[in-house]
Order: sequence, then structure tokens, then C-alpha cells
Amino acid sequence: MELSKKTVRTIIGLIVLTLLLSAGLQNFGSVWKTFDFVIGLIFPFILGACMAFLLNIPMSVIEHHLFSEKRVKGLKMHKMVRPLSLVLALLLVFLIIMVVIFIIVPEIANTVGILANSVPGFVKQVEEWAASLAGSYPDIARQISEITIDWTNFGSEIVDFLQKGLMSFVGSTFNVASSIASGVVNFSLGFIFALYVLLQKEKLGSQFRKLFYAYLPERVTDKLLEICRLSNSTFSSFVTGQCTESVILGAMFVVVMLIFRMPYALMIGVLIGFLSLIPIFGAFIGCFVGTFLILMVNPMQAFWFIIIFLIIQQIEGNLIYPHVVGGSVGLPSIWVLVAVTIGGGAMGITGMIITIPLCSVCYMLLREATGKRLSKRQIPKEKYVSADEAAFLAEEEHLDEM
Repeated sequence: MELSKKTVRTIIGLIVLTLLLSAGLQNFGSVWKTFDFVIGLIFPFILGACMAFLLNIPMSVIEHHLFSEKRVKGLKMHKMVRPLSLVLALLLVFLIIMVVIFIIVPEIANTVGILANSVPGFVKQVEEWAASLAGSYPDIARQISEITIDWTNFGSEIVDFLQKGLMSFVGSTFNVASSIASGVVNFSLGFIFALYVLLQKEKLGSQFRKLFYAYLPERVTDKLLEICRLSNSTFSSFVTGQCTESVILGAMFVVVMLIFRMPYALMIGVLIGFLSLIPIFGAFIGCFVGTFLILMVNPMQAFWFIIIFLIIQQIEGNLIYPHVVGGSVGLPSIWVLVAVTIGGGAMGITGMIITIPLCSVCYMLLREATGKRLSKRQIPKEKYVSADEAAFLAEEEHLDEM
């Protein structure tokens, strides 16, 4: 049996890949250190790419609506559209961040002051409780009074602890300072890289397309570009929908809390809206913080706040989220929960945010591939479609014919 050149190349490629995988598994520690080193080198550019993607959403909206082709005339004005749109997008993001900071930070400082003033009263209540407990249970008070403490040994242990703690504090302070400096450098490099990407995104896209078509098969490149377009559309829709849903949810809490005259209405509403950017779990974190703050002022209002939160969450989960975010992502609710759980366990908050649109892209690609494969194998729909889904599809086909 004579093998063709293509088959021989495939066999050689599989052998080389197997050898590389075997060597990598045998030296996994070295491979991981090398991978970690490479990621550290390119991290500013990864961060810049993420910034560019997020800034591109408001920049594109401004560019297409505020500076449309009907309004922009002349070559010089046309060249200024992209820089002006980028500057306005940066100002918009900066304004949103400043509004959130100026609303939340003063309220937090005020709350800390209230808590500090309430501590003496709380300590006095604890002392009264202890005194009443001693009067009610004299045996317990007598046993407590009989407890002896070796103050000399206790003092030396405190000194040793403080010395070790001081050394640890100095070392941790140095590590924190170096981490902050590294973070500032990475952020600055990433931000500059994001500006370059946004100002020349069409040119960069053209260069990558040329590179793919030059070194990859045309069919593979077409599929790769299709996946990239689908990913960009899905992630953009998810970010836009999530931000819109956060604004609506925060506004609902502010209005309802003001109607019922609850304390910290503006702060809690902004905090819940901001934290709801974290899918599913973010709003509950805001509820916990809000309940604690209101509890320090009025315990009964804290109870009613929890009730209001649950009611608004039902409205948001059943009416707002499916229409604003769910429809744009196209991922069923059960897979949203799975994506958030896996992403949160793997990468924390970042994983929760990333995995929903990522799973949505995989879900759409798998659904498309499965549909083509079922059609190719000519398997009847009755074997894999439920009765309710079949009735729904039949009704849709009937409406399309009308």
C-alpha cells in the first residue's frame, strides 16, 4: 500500500505531537514555569486587548451615531472621527467611575463614623449583659474569677508575636509595594496598547486576515474568522446587556427605597447595580452589605429590605434579565448557572463574567454543528425533539408561511 505525501505528513505530525506531549508531561514543572514566564511578559498586551475590547463598545456607538457619514463631510473631518470618538468614550467611562466613587465612598465614610459612635453603646450593653449573667449564674462567675493567668509568660509571648508580626508586616509591605508598582506599569502599558489598537483596529484586522489566509487553508481561515465575528458579537452584546441591566436594577432599588424612606438608598442602589455586573451572585453580595448597613440604623427596615430585594430579584430574573441580557447571549438559564459556577471556581469574579459569553459561543457552534450532522444523517425530528418543542416549531413554521 503506497501512502500519499499528505498522509505521510499527517503521520509525521501526529508522531511529533505525541512526542512533544509526552516530553511536556514528563517535565510539567518546567513547562508550567516557562508558560507562567511567557504570560507575565505578554500580560500588559492581554490587559490592553481587554481594555480595547471594552472601550470599543461605547466608541463604536459614538462613532456610528454621533459622527455618522451624513454628519461628517470632508477628508480632514473624517480623519478626526476616530480620535474624537475615542476621547469621548474615555471621558464617558471616567465619568461613570467618578460618579460611582463619589456616591459610595462618602457614604461608606459616614457609615464608618456611625459605627464608631455606636461601639461604646454596644460595649456598655455587653458589660450590662455580663453583669446580669454573673448575677443570675454565680457559679459561672466564681469559676471565671478563679482562672489564673501567667502574665509574665503571656507578656513574653506577646512580645515575640509582635516581633514576628513586625517582620512579617515589613516583608508584606515590601511585597505589596512591588506588586502595586508592577500593576501600575502593566496598566500603563496595557492602556497605551489599547489606544493604539482602537485607533488602528481596521488596519490590524486586515493584517491578521492576510496572515491567516497566507499560512492557513482557506476553509479553516473562513471558519476561524466566523468564530471571531460570533465571539465579538456575543461578548459585545453581553457587556452591553449586562451594563443596561445593572443600571435598571440599581435605579429600581433607589426608587423603591426612597419610596419606603429607607436609609442609604442611593448608596445601596448604586452598590447593587455595580455588583450586579457579576452574574447571578453579585446582587446578593450587595444585598448582604445593604442589610448590614440598614440593620445598624433600624433592624425592622433591614427585614423589609430583604423582602423588597427578593421581590425585585424575581422581577429582574424573570422579566428584565431574559429580555435585556439573556436574549443577547442566547444561552439557556441552566447553562448560565453552570458557566458562572465553573468560571467562578476557576478564576473568581473574572471567570464568572467571561464564561457566560464564552459558553454562549461554544453553545451556538455546537448547536450549529449538531444540526448539520443530524440533517446529514437524515434522522427524523420525532426521535430527538419533545412534543412541546415540536408543537412550538410547527406553530413558528405556520406563522412564517402566513
